Amino acid sequence: MSDKWNTRTRAVHAGTRRSQYGEVSEAIFLTQGFVYDTAEQAEERFLQPGDDEFIYARYGNPTVRMFEDRIAAIEGAEDAFATASGMAAVNGALTSLLKAGDHVVSSRALFGSCLYILDDVLKRFGVDVTFVDGTDIDAWRAAMRPDTRAVFLESISNPTLEVIDLKAVAEIAHSVGATVVVDNVFASPVWSRALELGADVVVYSATKHIDGQGRCLGGVVLGTREYIRKTLEPYLKHTGGAMSPFNAWVMLKGMETLDLRVRAMTDSATQIAEALEGDARLARVIFPHLASHPQVEVAKRMMERGGTVLSIDLKGGQAAAFRFLNALEIMTISNNLGDAKSIVTHPATTTHQRLSVDQRAILGITPGLVRISVGLEDCGDLLNDIQQALEAV
Repeated sequence: MSDKWNTRTRAVHAGTRRSQYGEVSEAIFLTQGFVYDTAEQAEERFLQPGDDEFIYARYGNPTVRMFEDRIAAIEGAEDAFATASGMAAVNGALTSLLKAGDHVVSSRALFGSCLYILDDVLKRFGVDVTFVDGTDIDAWRAAMRPDTRAVFLESISNPTLEVIDLKAVAEIAHSVGATVVVDNVFASPVWSRALELGADVVVYSATKHIDGQGRCLGGVVLGTREYIRKTLEPYLKHTGGAMSPFNAWVMLKGMETLDLRVRAMTDSATQIAEALEGDARLARVIFPHLASHPQVEVAKRMMERGGTVLSIDLKGGQAAAFRFLNALEIMTISNNLGDAKSIVTHPATTTHQRLSVDQRAILGITPGLVRISVGLEDCGDLLNDIQQALEAV
């Protein structure tokens, strides 16, 4: 792979491994095991496998490795490990790093399952977790301790789209020797600058923009080769969170159009957010690159564009939000994002329903909040759909 290649070229070609048949489309190595010519060869491989040698699909697979190499090339990371889902990636990235007695600082605006891992699973095993307002740099600084082993944050929070000053947080974390783990899903690999801004470990749910067509679960963790192979891989290969070869092949196909899809979806999301700004039926429109966004300057430093997701807050609360959702004709009610199809979600009753009313209020997840993941449909059609649904409210 040439160092001169841009993101779109890397998304098509990086990491390709061709068999002796010289296939154009990447092969699916749908096998869980591998054959050795001799007992001595098997012994040698178990002792120290080479870069392109495999033992068992839970440890690695040629198709999965192609996906890992390709996403690492796009992100600018030394290495990557693919997982069965985005949450397997979050869990693996954190749990492989931590032990009882360690301290973690995390932003409090998190996806429900991320919050469960930090507030329930890690605490249950003796890890002390401190939650802070991610947009308050002084709060991050005050929460750090000599035993802080890691910090965790969503670079753009789900679903209120808070944007955290990653560079500032990374500098604070590194001053006490903590590892910075970032869930970068909303930024996407196309607009991401997480490693450049100081992240040590970047996590994606490949289920979102990378697949982008609602087909397969998957996740990936990116970082230094030392971290991926010495810390993360031993944990994941023994606990079973590996990506399947078939899913890896689907992700490879998704990556060929990743840059094109994300750019087109971002164009539409920006137009929709700007068109809805100031609508009297809405309490607020949330989009990272809107001038009204509280962290717009940080967002512009972190990402070239505002991403594919916006949120709107209907003044009539849950009843108005439900009428809006039920009146939509093009957009689909579901809970995924980053899909070719536009998807709308009511976080208070779905993805964040396990939080208490007080917790949702602190995070800004109001009864009227609707998250909109903008797809590849015609932008004019989407705007017309939103407007007629708002009129129905």
